[in-house]
Amino acid sequence: MAHWLYKSEPSSWSWQQQKDAGDKGTEWTGVRNYLARNNMRAMQIGDKGFFYHSNDGLEIVGIVEVCALAHPDSTAKDDPRWECVDIRAVRDMPKPVSLKDVKANPKLSQMALVTSMRLSVQPVTDEEYAEVCRMGGLDNPPV
Repeated sequence: MAHWLYKSEPSSWSWQQQKDAGDKGTEWTGVRNYLARNNMRAMQIGDKGFFYHSNDGLEIVGIVEVCALAHPDSTAKDDPRWECVDIRAVRDMPKPVSLKDVKANPKLSQMALVTSMRLSVQPVTDEEYAEVCRMGGLDNPPV
């Protein structure tokens, strides 16, 4: 299993909306960056990821999992270049992990959230996943 981070502005799509989507999950649409698209193409069913509130909040607020493999993005009209995966909420972070706290942790200095801040869908290493979960109060994180 791989780990990922998905960024969303809460005014566009919030963690609460993601949770409200239920077990069916939702398409992670609107990504128009080739590297982020390629990250989604690499995802497998069951991969876990962080749900990150960007711009307003700047914190990891929950954990999601991939529930449908990469497929055409329904918001891309007739442009076949753009694909998305479907994700569903798994659980809240007991304590949201702020960008400030991520940047202050030497164990996370190479995390894409720190080094590639603009990328909307990012890989997360197993070590980074475990450390962020620890910081968020998850002793037994979903894997």
